[in-house]
Amino acid sequence: MTEPTSFSPDLRAQLLRHRVLVLDGPLDDDNGTALATHLLTLAAENDSADVALWIHSPGGSVPAMLAIRDVMRLVPVDVSTLALGLACSAGQFLLSAGTPGKRFALPHAKILMHQGSSGIGGSAVEVEVQANDLRHTRDTVLGLIADDTGQPPERVFEDSLHDRWFTAAQAQEYGFVDGIVSSFDQVMPVRRLRVGMGVAA
Repeated sequence: MTEPTSFSPDLRAQLLRHRVLVLDGPLDDDNGTALATHLLTLAAENDSADVALWIHSPGGSVPAMLAIRDVMRLVPVDVSTLALGLACSAGQFLLSAGTPGKRFALPHAKILMHQGSSGIGGSAVEVEVQANDLRHTRDTVLGLIADDTGQPPERVFEDSLHDRWFTAAQAQEYGFVDGIVSSFDQVMPVRRLRVGMGVAA
């Protein structure tokens, strides 16, 4: 008999009501699509309240992480991000893609940046096509990390050539996060009050 997972659908639903999305474990096409569509739905329901994305992940799908980032930029709400314990690769990418000023890490969280890898094979022509696509994807991802962190693209490229681990303090210095969590208010979505004729305060 299979034991139920501790992170149950009921718990996810409770967090969703508080406008909190969670990436727990590897990012794949299924949970990536769920995160992106939940984000769109929450923004459509209320465009005056932040959405939080909490991350504890070893990484995963590059197309899924790029899709989520695109949605984060598309929606009219701020998306705060939080590294719970581990934010690696795609987890690091989404962490630093949060709204500037609203990206956080818990004090003992660890962040990993690396370039990633993918096996390629087939005929010489197929290998060349795949290699060109991988280079394009690599350059796109590293360019976005540079944009989000404020680091020169050249430094991001060099730092990504090998696995590089960051403490929460080092992640803040590099630009992955804006701060280390010291109060509960930093991790819960912020509701912007409306004043007068629909003007947000």
